[in-house]
Amino acid sequence: MAETAPAPAAGATTGTSEFDRDTAVVPRAPGVYDADLSAGWTIISAVNGGYLLALVGRALAHELPHPDPFTVSAHYLTASTPGPAVVRAQTVRTGRTLSTGQASLFQEEGGREVERLRVLASYGDLDALPDDVRTTAEPPDLPPVEQCFGPDDAPDRGAVPGSSAIADRLWLKLDPATLGWALGAPSGKGEMRGWFGLADGREPDPLSLLLAVDALPPTAFELGLSGWVPTVELTAHIRARPAPGPLRVSITTRNLAGGFLEEDAEVWDSGGRLVAQSRQLARVRL
Repeated sequence: MAETAPAPAAGATTGTSEFDRDTAVVPRAPGVYDADLSAGWTIISAVNGGYLLALVGRALAHELPHPDPFTVSAHYLTASTPGPAVVRAQTVRTGRTLSTGQASLFQEEGGREVERLRVLASYGDLDALPDDVRTTAEPPDLPPVEQCFGPDDAPDRGAVPGSSAIADRLWLKLDPATLGWALGAPSGKGEMRGWFGLADGREPDPLSLLLAVDALPPTAFELGLSGWVPTVELTAHIRARPAPGPLRVSITTRNLAGGFLEEDAEVWDSGGRLVAQSRQLARVRL
């Protein structure tokens, strides 16, 4: 059994939390959904990629006959900004256990519509999966929550590299072993680990896992690099419906070359089960 940890502040439930309100989509026509990208989920001035993935994932959940994302692959074409957006989605194939759809998110810019994000995803029913689990993967060995640190623990929060609006929406406690960058002494290991939840206490579900895989500070910080690390492509696999309680997230980078790096993420629930995995390619400014 996994070690228990204090959860983020209780109060919000699925459907009433800030995450649900800010990822809401409103059907306008068949396959067309209006959305409003919230400034509360920005990093510097750009909207977080995991938040965008969850919003488009919600539109696809409306569009497809199956309820849960199994695999979601996104290409980030241009940087999204807070404000109105439209998602255009369509069904590619429907089967008994999986349905596949594609969707694109657009915003108006300079009097024309610009595509921000293009997604191809397969959905199914996580509750219908067999119970058999065979894995050699192990959850990250995190210190207890009280020995980890988040943005609220910084004496001068505004001076912390990477501090942004999204930090107010998250309950995040990072492993001190991956916090050298915040002290001006990055480890050079390309690792980031921590406890994760939503600040208003909303429990995790498959859609919020799409946020979790892209919500920790970038591993580039521990490699001695600072500034925005925009995602080029991200693929997330949702493996199980998470149990209530805080999540453990581990992200590693093994190769930075030519100004690009990969980030491999694992998300573990409070029951010690691997519930999400992802890989993304991101660009860094050397």
